[in-house]
Formats: sequence, C-alpha cells, structure tokens
Amino acid sequence: MIYIFLANGFEETEALVPLDILRRAKVEVKTVGIGGKTIVGSHGISVNCDTVSKDLSFNDLKGIVLPGGLPGATNIEADSTVQNAIAYCAKNGLLISAICAAPQILGHKDLLNGKNAVCFPGFEKELKGAKIQNQKVVRDGNFITAWGAGAAFEFGFEILCYLTNSDTAKSMRESMKY
Repeated sequence: MIYIFLANGFEETEALVPLDILRRAKVEVKTVGIGGKTIVGSHGISVNCDTVSKDLSFNDLKGIVLPGGLPGATNIEADSTVQNAIAYCAKNGLLISAICAAPQILGHKDLLNGKNAVCFPGFEKELKGAKIQNQKVVRDGNFITAWGAGAAFEFGFEILCYLTNSDTAKSMRESMKY
C-alpha cells in the first residue's frame, strides 16, 4: 500500500496527479487525511480522503508520498503518524517521495544527507547535506524528490517506475498521451 498524506493547505496537483497515475496503473494507494477525512488544498479544492492518519497500519506499507504546498507541508510534518511512517519507510528501505516544500520534512530528519535531491527553489537550505540537483525529479535509492506542481506528472511517473518497472511507466505515459 502507498499512502499519500494530505493536510489542509496541500498543493492539489502534487497529490492528485501522482494519485491518478498510480490508480490507473492499479497500484494500491490510499489518500490519508491528517486531522480529518475531508482536507482542503491550498487552492480551495476539498478532497474526501480514503482514511485518516490515526487509523493507519504499516503492515502492508510499501511507500509514502508527501505533497508540498504551504501550509500543507508544515501541517504534514507536524503529524506524528507521518513521522512514524517516514521512520518506518527509512528503516525498511521503502519508497519515500516528496515534492515542492515537502522534501524539507526529510531534510529536517537528516534523511537526505549525501543524497541527490531537489525541492521548490528557496527550500534548499532545509535539505541538510543533500546534493541539490537542477532537474524536475530526482531519484536516489528509495528517495524521490521533485521541484513542484509543474513536475507532478514526472514525479508520478517516477514513483510508478520505482514501484513497478520502466515498461509499465512508459506504457502509462503513452496511454495518457504525456
């Protein structure tokens, strides 16, 4: 199971585009509301989440997606279940993906030290020890980071490639005419 964490103020595109790509590819993925089941994004779009953070189990967890947006990324970082999910994924070598302002969450936990990474311009100093790259999406081991909303499709396809294989991601790109 892949969990996409949503908190009030999240960047809608950064969460919903990867969600759509993964569901089209039949990857098991759930949206997880922090603080409630209905979460409002940074542009006023409400999302009715599949579950809420307090009800999560990590038994079948294969990875997490952390969308950015402000104050969404800050609200995501403040949640103890998210912190536990990040720690669980890091300990078990599972997918940890973050876009826009959300890579700062990983930087604050010193998880990007020595890793290639990217974030929304201006947040680089929060990615402690990361080797900042100049590209839309960066994959380093089980970590995938991305610039922001404009990179949401590339981010989603890279997550799909990590979880399945490059042929599946390529096929999905073609079927979506991307």
